Amino acid sequence: MKNKNSVRGLVILGIVLAAWLVIVLAVPFVKNGAYWLSFVITLIAFLAQLYIFKISFRNGESVRSKFYGFPIARLGVVYLTVQLVLGLLVMALAKWVPTWVGVILFAVTLAAAAVGCIAADMMRDEVERQDVQLKKDVSAMRAMQSKANALVNQCDAPELRAALQKLAEDFRFSDPVSSDALADVEASLSACLDELQRSLTDGDLDSAAVLCRRAAATTLTERNRLCKLNK
Repeated sequence: MKNKNSVRGLVILGIVLAAWLVIVLAVPFVKNGAYWLSFVITLIAFLAQLYIFKISFRNGESVRSKFYGFPIARLGVVYLTVQLVLGLLVMALAKWVPTWVGVILFAVTLAAAAVGCIAADMMRDEVERQDVQLKKDVSAMRAMQSKANALVNQCDAPELRAALQKLAEDFRFSDPVSSDALADVEASLSACLDELQRSLTDGDLDSAAVLCRRAAATTLTERNRLCKLNK
């Protein structure tokens, strides 16, 4: 699919390039400095699309990364469109437009496109970094939530099983995002779940009940309180 889309993009770019070449070579424009400046700069704009397309949809990147690359590709298309219009306009008016006017127009257009693409690429990198950080931040609570769900299946005693189900629900509705300020309390919570699991494995239901109450009423509650304070 990726290769097909790349080929399609190149075909479209090739068709537009061919149509542009036919127009600028067939129409009897005045072939002076302004004309050839427009010709060269517009041709460079076409070639730049290859690089822009490459950085927009980098090989080996995730689907999310490629999605974030669409604004970069869109900026490239906008730049090419603006350059085509300006280039044809300068060619049509080449008899009256000084070459330096074309230089300024094309330089400003190219600079704006370059700044826009760089800024969009930087924004994508930052969003990806935040996504990776978020996955790390929620991993601890997700693991404990999974463990709490598993504990329910280890218990057949109705009253304790109900308490374990309530504990699992408390985990499910807790804010999953961790932080350095929560490291100690989450370590205690994880240790409490480990002890609870051992008690259930050993058949010590009394200890398991105590640990379940401690995890739900004390440790998890304290963790969620600190989590809200650190938002």
